[in-house]
Parts: sequence; structure tokens; C-alpha cells
Amino acid sequence: MQTNQTPPTYNKTNKFTYGFQNIVDAYGIGTYREINPAPYTIITFPFLFAVMFGDFGHGILMTLFAVWMVLRESRILSQKNENEMFSTVFSGRYIILLMGVFSMYTGLIYNDCFSKSLNIFGSSWSVRPMFTYNWTEETLRGNPVLQLNPALPGVFGGPYPFGIDPIWNIATNKLTFLNSFKMKMSVILGIIHMLFGVSLSLFNHIYFKKPLNIYFGFIPEIIFMTSLFGYLVILIFYKWTAYDAHTSENAPSLLIHFINMFLFSYPESGYSMLYSGQKGIQCFLVVVALLCVPWMLLFKPLVLRRQYLRRKHLGTLNFGGIRVGNGPTEEDAEIIQHDQLSTHSEDADEPTEDEVFDFGDTMVHQAIHTIEYCLGCISNTASYLRLWALSLAHAQLSEVLWTMVIHIGLSVKSLAGGLALFFIFAAFATLTVAILLIMEGLSAFLHALRLHWVEFQNKFYSGTGFKFLPFSFEHIREGKFEE
Repeated sequence: MQTNQTPPTYNKTNKFTYGFQNIVDAYGIGTYREINPAPYTIITFPFLFAVMFGDFGHGILMTLFAVWMVLRESRILSQKNENEMFSTVFSGRYIILLMGVFSMYTGLIYNDCFSKSLNIFGSSWSVRPMFTYNWTEETLRGNPVLQLNPALPGVFGGPYPFGIDPIWNIATNKLTFLNSFKMKMSVILGIIHMLFGVSLSLFNHIYFKKPLNIYFGFIPEIIFMTSLFGYLVILIFYKWTAYDAHTSENAPSLLIHFINMFLFSYPESGYSMLYSGQKGIQCFLVVVALLCVPWMLLFKPLVLRRQYLRRKHLGTLNFGGIRVGNGPTEEDAEIIQHDQLSTHSEDADEPTEDEVFDFGDTMVHQAIHTIEYCLGCISNTASYLRLWALSLAHAQLSEVLWTMVIHIGLSVKSLAGGLALFFIFAAFATLTVAILLIMEGLSAFLHALRLHWVEFQNKFYSGTGFKFLPFSFEHIREGKFEE
């Protein structure tokens, strides 16, 4: 059967990958033989969720609930529960399992368990050397808050073996330290995630034999992002390694440096460089990024126009002023074979001989794509800051529950306090499950969903296909076929 219709898409799944494939399909069914984001979503989705939800204790509770559903899945399936809410949660049991496991991992990284830190390896900070320097008993009595000096020998013993040092849980500048760490970590994870998405588009272009999309799409896109935001990631790591306790007072602000990079502003006084030759390198990177804009905008439409005019010239013969087409090519008349289906592209922007090439429409389409990508690199990078914001919100809500609820019962030392603790703990457990596990978990789930649909998948995934539905009289009779 001869047809120009794109074949339907079928992605084979099992009970483990089914939920993750549904997450991708909810955005859009992939075009035939387009690269499928689901295998990568299996890891990246629960990980980004855990970055926002990171708490070792809450991760354990979520994991135990998912393990219960997994172990009893045969019995639950046989009962044919008609509760739509439970069925939705049960169908994502493996997603919840991975989200819980990853949350336990990030909770250990944050050293956060029900808003309290775990003192596993002991603190790397010591107060004793401060007394040999200038602290006395009068200093302790006269100052409710004192600051440790990590530049003194013995005060700071080095980086913590794993995660955040537990001493930060009682520090007054805890939020300042954690906000700086989580904000930079969110930017790093976001840029790596987006670069991975752009890299996946290369496989689509190669498979669908779209060399123009590689030369005038993928290459300038990857150069644009790495020259600006990849450079920002390098600056973050450089600042972490180049400045220690002795030189931290002179560490410049990365935000000011990054803004001045675009403004080509380098004041001579009161402005310290991160490294030698920084001005020249940053000016070069900005110029390269600016050159990528016309590279993406102009070259592809011009090449398509030239190819169309060339095909039009070669495809017609002039006999006495009458222009006669040379007819359909042999390829147009062939029956679609298995090895030829790869020529169906999700990005049908190259005109065929029978189509009329409109340079204006092509230029407008390319301009929209270029503007969307360039502005999207900025907005999408800022969008990944939600990883930091939700992680901060989760940690603060957890701390509020501990301080305002369970701490009240623990502070009463009488027998009545012990009896009251029984009821207070019940309230604490109920609020933890209702607010932190269900509400905060759903919020982090939706934000992770947005990061995958908008910031990640739009770099390489069109999702304009339709699902393969095998013919079945039973499905027709029950009305299960979708349009």
C-alpha cells in the first residue's frame, strides 16, 4: 500500500517503565522513530524530584509505601480496585519507589532527616583552637553568638566526608550557606540537563538524515549554550576550588561578573578578576555567542532557498517556451519499505519538488525558533532555580513542624509531658504525611514534570505522532479506541 502518512509509534514497555512512558506520552506521542526520552526520564525524573524533596526520613516513608505496593501488586491487581485516586497512585508505584530512594540519597547529601542532621562522622569544625587564639570565659558569657575563624589552624578540619557537616544545623548563618550551595547546584544541574537534551537532538538529525539541522541547528545551539552558561558552570567550580578560608574575603561575586560579562563592563577600581586573562576570554565568548544567532537565523533558510531553486531549475525542461516537468521520481512511486521509513522526519521543513517553497514563511519559522531558543536558554536556566526554592521550602516546613509540634512535647519534663507527647506525636505524624509527604510531594512532582516537559524535552522531542493501536473487535465494542 502506497502512502505518505507517517506510521504510528509503538514503544514497548513493562510494568517498571510503563509509568515513565506515560509521563512522556502525556506531553505528546513521539513521532515515528523519534528518540524516546523515557529511558533517560527513569533516572532524571526521580533525581530532580529528590533534589526538591531531599529528606532522609521522608524518603524512607515514601520508599516503604512504594515497596508495600510493589510487594502486594498481584493481590491489589486481582482485587480490581475501582478507586480512581488509588489506581492512579498504584500505577506509578515504581515512580514513587525511585523518588523515595533518590530522596533518601539527597537527604543524606543535605544531611536532613525530619529537619535534623545526622552526626555520622563527627563535625569537621572544632572550638578548642579558638580559646588558644583570643577566646576566654568572659567572651562566652558576653556574646550569645560567636563566629569561628576557619583560617586558624585546627578550627576547620577539611570537607565533610559525605554531605553537609551537621554543625551547620545549629549555625545562625545556616540559611546563607545552604542557599548559596543549593542555588549554585540547581544552576549546574539545570545546565547539564539542558545540554544533554540538546545533545540528544543530534541523534534525531543524524537518523532522519537532516544535515542542515546539524550544521545550522545543533552546532550553533550547543556553542551558544556552552559559551555562556557552560562557562558559568566552570566559574562556579573554579570559585569553589580557587578560594579557601584564607582568601574567601576577597572572593568576587559571580552574579556581578556574569552581568558585567554581557555589558562588557570591567571597572578599573574596586573590581577584582577571578583569573588572569578573564576580560579577553569573556569578550571572546560573548562575541561567539552573538555570532551563533545569525548562524541559526539566516543560513538555513538561505540554503533551503538555494536548494529549492536548484531543484526547480533541474526539474524542468523548456521546449518552445513550454515548461514541462520531468514527472515524479522513482522514489516517490516506491512502496514504503521498512528501511525507507526512516526518511519520515519530525521536522519536515525541507520542501519537496511538488511543494512551493515560501522563503518568507521559512524565515519567520526560523526566526521564531531562534528567538525561542536564545531566550529559552536564559529563562530555562532561571527555571531550574525551582530546585533550590522547593528544597528550601521543604526544609523550612519540616523545621516548622518539628519546632512548633514535636518540640513542645519533648520540652516538658514532667509525667504529663510524656503523656502529652503521645498525642503530640500523632499530630506530628499526621501533619508530616498530609503536608510534607502528600502536598509537598505532589508539588515537587509537578515541578519535576514541568522541568522535563518544557526545559528538557523541547530541546529534541517534538511529540507530534500518534500511538499505535492494534485492531481489536473487543476494543471497538467497548469504545476504547482513541481518535
